[in-house]
Amino acid sequence: MYRQYLRQREAKMASGGKLKVLLILGSIRDGRQGLRVAKFMRRKLEERNFDVKFFDPLEMNLPLITQPVHFFGPERKGAPKVLVENEKHVKEADAYVIVSAEYNHNVPPSLTNLLDAFPCSDYSYKPSGLVCYSMGPYGGMRAAMALRAITGELGCLSVSNIFGIPTVQHAFDEEGNPQNDHMESGAKKMLDQLEWMAHAMKNHRDKVGTPS
Repeated sequence: MYRQYLRQREAKMASGGKLKVLLILGSIRDGRQGLRVAKFMRRKLEERNFDVKFFDPLEMNLPLITQPVHFFGPERKGAPKVLVENEKHVKEADAYVIVSAEYNHNVPPSLTNLLDAFPCSDYSYKPSGLVCYSMGPYGGMRAAMALRAITGELGCLSVSNIFGIPTVQHAFDEEGNPQNDHMESGAKKMLDQLEWMAHAMKNHRDKVGTPS
């Protein structure tokens, strides 16, 4: 059955159909390692023919959100331009890949600030994949557990496989080139699940819509 799925996927790729994925980087700290991870993940997604949009809160110069975009009403009157312009990318995405550091055994505040800027309805009925890292031996797994709850509440539940990266400072060079075999195999396991779920959920959304 999986071989049949792969053949169907190849047929869709040949016809030009692309799934849209929003790649979200969480860290804005000086010397952050996450940008290397994000570069690697972007290449892996593009190899699978995903149409990738990248959210980097540092480059976006995202303010501290005092009111999420949906608090400005359906017309978004008076909402910050950065939120209005980027909400469409959250809505249009078929899947999300979240790259997160682990700060104090938890999720970086810059990441929750970004995710909470948009309503749950923008994320709902789509899958997400978690890529977590740390400079220690545990690969950011405590942040990943917190993100399981966050993505569940947003409605973009994460797939079961988490791509965890221990000692991230040794895992990639500055251009995101992997320095060991685990990076390729770890990304593949998570992305296999994410791609399957993204196709399945998009097909069902297109066929029957979503609950109001």
